[in-house]
Amino acid sequence: MSNIDHTATEKRDVYARVTAQIIQSIEQGVGSWRMPWHTTGTYAFSPINVSSRKPYRGINTVCLWAAAQAKGYERGEWATYQQWQDRGAQVRKGEKATTVVFWKFANESGESQDDGSETPAGRSRLLFTRGYSVFNAAQVDGYTPKNDPEASMPDRIAHADAFFTAVGASVRHGGNEAFYSPASDHIQMPPLGAFAESIAYYSVLAHEHTHWTAAAARCDRQLGKRFGDNAYAAEELIAELGAAFTCAHLGLSTEPRPDHAQYLQSWLKVLKADSKAIFTAASKAQQACDWLIQRAGESVRVQGVAA
Repeated sequence: MSNIDHTATEKRDVYARVTAQIIQSIEQGVGSWRMPWHTTGTYAFSPINVSSRKPYRGINTVCLWAAAQAKGYERGEWATYQQWQDRGAQVRKGEKATTVVFWKFANESGESQDDGSETPAGRSRLLFTRGYSVFNAAQVDGYTPKNDPEASMPDRIAHADAFFTAVGASVRHGGNEAFYSPASDHIQMPPLGAFAESIAYYSVLAHEHTHWTAAAARCDRQLGKRFGDNAYAAEELIAELGAAFTCAHLGLSTEPRPDHAQYLQSWLKVLKADSKAIFTAASKAQQACDWLIQRAGESVRVQGVAA
């Protein structure tokens, strides 16, 4: 087999492996509507690399959340076998790894991890896609995690309120439905009191803000050519992931939405037919999240090479 054939095969295998992980996680959560990106409590923050202390991004966030949820890991710290060894820790025998993905582009030093399945505008030629095996802190011996101070829930809620105010979208309250209207370019939300708790309100608000970023003047998200008849379902998946990424930035949980049960089968259909679909959705969701963070005047924590 030539090097070119080997690289193409490895690339397909990475996409297939990661997509299979996500499909399995979605199928396991169908009964409760809990998807791999629905984070609660200890899962609410972005998973981070132990060596760089920076968050994973895009599809890698989804992969690591799914693994943490499936296996009950309570910490969000991950690293390769060698990175754990470099810190004096040892992956226990028999532990299974989780795959994360990085892309290498020509004329760029290092690798990128949030580019999805398509080369973004302005990026140079894609050279290769590489999968790395990482292990959670719960899978190793000899590692003592740092107990970083966490903001209180009232402080997180206050931060979320200030964040969405700074974004500046037109948000109207009233009724019992949440939606984004492209015609009037406004987000409609039920009043805060209609939600069982504040976290659920901000989770839905983040979802609708992700839809809001699709407009041409913002992220200009056009999915018809990429997803065809499944474009509407794909946009809902992007909004789900974008809300999860945004809430992770804010340190808030995201909640399952029973009204999205109608999309589950279409999501599974798209993912099973197209191994790059979840990569594209996660990449566009990360782009939307980054746009909101920058619009709010906060900094996007971008990771370099973490594996």
